[in-house]
Amino acid sequence: MTKKEKLLSVFSSASKAGGGIHTAAELAYMLNEKNTATFTNFLSNCVKSGVIRRVASGIFESTLTPPSRSTAIYKVAKKIRSGVLSYISLESQLSHTGDISQILIDRLTIITKGRNGTFTTPYGVIEFTHTKKPLRKIAPNLYFDEEINMYRAKKEQAITDLKNCNRNTQMLEN
Repeated sequence: MTKKEKLLSVFSSASKAGGGIHTAAELAYMLNEKNTATFTNFLSNCVKSGVIRRVASGIFESTLTPPSRSTAIYKVAKKIRSGVLSYISLESQLSHTGDISQILIDRLTIITKGRNGTFTTPYGVIEFTHTKKPLRKIAPNLYFDEEINMYRAKKEQAITDLKNCNRNTQMLEN
């Protein structure tokens, strides 16, 4: 089995287990390789040949077994800010709960304890906004959405975040 075939096998197994989006480091580990410049070149060649697709810097998916479109953007967001608290809030959450009439189709707004950043992916734009608030003040106002495997802000927290970030509050329905 060639290295490319092993890579596709890893993606296939991962997609069956609910995965499908992986960092370069994860792929190196699953292929029992070191995450070196040579491995990065291998991944770049796989992207050029259409075997895999780069969905964000250092994050890849299989072109043969891509993740479900309904959850892919959330998987990418979790990979971009893994290891830090991040939760869906602001316009994305308020649209989800029906508290604003606008429906965000190609943008995901997330509050994070990590860095600010905006990432363009094939699934839409992911916008991270940093918060300095302590975890003890945020945690009671979050709930876990099992469908997407991410935390979401409760309505009051999403509105507070909207105000704290100086975003447009005129779109609120109530």
